[in-house]
Amino acid sequence: MDNHTPFFPVWRARLAACGSRLADTVKTLQACTLAQLENRFHSCLPPSLFPKAAAKQNSRDRTYTQQRTFWSFLWQVLNPKSSGREVVRQLQALITLQGGRAICPDDGAYCRARLRLPAGLLPRALAATAQAAQRLTANSDFLQGRPVKLCDGSSVTMPDTPANQAAYPKVQATHDGNGFPMMRLVVLFCLASGAILSLLSANLHTSEMRLFHQLMDQLSPGDIALGDRGFGNYIVVCLLRALGVDFIGRSARRVDGRRRVRRLGRNDWLVRWRRSGTPSAILDPRQWAGVPLELTVRIVRGSLWQPGFRVRQVTVVTTLLDPELYPAEQILRAYARRWRLEMCLDDLKTTLGMEMLRCKSPAMVQKEVYLHFIAHNLVRLLMAQAADIHQVPIERMSFKGTLDAFRQFSHALCQARSKRKRVELWAELLRTLAADLVPERPGRREPRAVKRQKNKYPRLDKARDKFRDHPKRCVRQRKARLRNASLK
Repeated sequence: MDNHTPFFPVWRARLAACGSRLADTVKTLQACTLAQLENRFHSCLPPSLFPKAAAKQNSRDRTYTQQRTFWSFLWQVLNPKSSGREVVRQLQALITLQGGRAICPDDGAYCRARLRLPAGLLPRALAATAQAAQRLTANSDFLQGRPVKLCDGSSVTMPDTPANQAAYPKVQATHDGNGFPMMRLVVLFCLASGAILSLLSANLHTSEMRLFHQLMDQLSPGDIALGDRGFGNYIVVCLLRALGVDFIGRSARRVDGRRRVRRLGRNDWLVRWRRSGTPSAILDPRQWAGVPLELTVRIVRGSLWQPGFRVRQVTVVTTLLDPELYPAEQILRAYARRWRLEMCLDDLKTTLGMEMLRCKSPAMVQKEVYLHFIAHNLVRLLMAQAADIHQVPIERMSFKGTLDAFRQFSHALCQARSKRKRVELWAELLRTLAADLVPERPGRREPRAVKRQKNKYPRLDKARDKFRDHPKRCVRQRKARLRNASLK
C-alpha cells in the first residue's frame, strides 16, 4: 500500500496502520451510506425490500440504486434543511475515498432516483421499523397486557405548486386568496413504544373519521383503540366491536345519563347508547342497516388534573365493561397517556421539520411523508434499545436528544478502526441516552403562545410577479411633506 497522502499528511500514520484492512474499512464506509444509518438499522428491514428487477426500471447497476437512494433520502430527512446537493457531496467523498469512478456533481440524478423509488416499499419499511421497536418494548400487566393503539390526526403544508394545489386544494380561500396546500394525516401509534404503525393521507376535504375507517383493517382482534373526542362516536365503537377491538376515548356527543343500566362504582356506570337517526356519511346504506340500534358502553368520569394541563376532568366512554379486569383508574390513566403521544407529532413537525414539506409533486410529497415517519420509528427504536438495556422509562427519554446524540456518535463510528471499538462506542451511546433523561417538571406550564415575533416583513399576498413592496416610512413621510408644501 502506498503511504503517500499529499492531501491529508496528518492521516499518513493512521492510514498506514490500517494496512490490508484499509480496503475493507473503505467498503464499510461506503456500505453504511452516510453516517452509519444502513450499518445500524438495516437488520430491522426485510432483505427482500430492495429487489433488483430483471428488466427495465431498476434492472441496471446504477450509482443510485434503490437501497442507496432509500438510505440517502432517509439521511436527508434526519438532517432537516439539508439539500440534495449535500447528499451528492457525501457520496462523492465516499466514492473518491474508495477510489471508484467519479459521479456527476449535480443532484439531478439523485432527484430522479428518488422519483424512481417504488411507493409500495415505503409502507412495508414503516411496518418493519414499527415491529422492531415493539419487540424491544417490555410487556406489562397494564389493561391485562393487551396492545393499545392510538389514533390521531394532524395536517402538514407543502410547496405552492400547481400539481400540489390540484391534489390538495384549499378548503376555503383566505382573505387574499393565497396560501399553501395542506395534507390531512391520520396516524396509528403504538402506545407502549411510540412507534408509528400505519398512516393514511388525503386533502382537507376528507374527514379524519373517513380515513380512520380505512385504517381499521390495520387493527387486530384483541387490540384496544385509543382516541380523542374526534373518534369517540357511536359508529366508530360499533365498527371496532365488529372487528373484536375495544375502544377508549372521550365521547363526541353527550351520552344520556338517564339510560344507566348499572352503577359499577363512583363515577362509573354502564349506559345504553342509542344510534342516531341520521345515516353516517362514511357508511353505505347496507352497512348502515347492519349497525345495531343500541349498544351498552361504560362511562368513566374522573379527574386528570396535573399542573400545566388544560383538561382537569374528563368523561371517557369505553367498551371494556368488566370493572375488575379493567379498573376505572387504569382506563383514565390510559387516556392520560394519550397526551404523551401528541408530542410524537410535535417531534415530527419541529425536530424533523415535517411541518412544511419540500417536495413539489404529490407523488414525492407522499414519499417524503413516509420517510419522515420511518425516520421517527428508527429514532424510537434507538430509544427502545437504550430503555431496554438500562431499564429506564422510555417516556422520560428525549427524542431530540436521541437524534442529536446519534448524529455525533455516528461520526466517531465511521472513524473507528476495529469492530471492538465500534461496539464500545455504541454501548457508550446507549448509556448516554439512558442517563440523559428529561427532568420531572411539576407545576410547569406550557401556554400555546409565542414570545418572539418571527419576522417584520409583510406577507406575500399576491403572485410574486405582481407583488409590490410597501413604501418605507421615510419615503411616505417625504412624499407627505412634498404634498403639504405644494398645497401652501
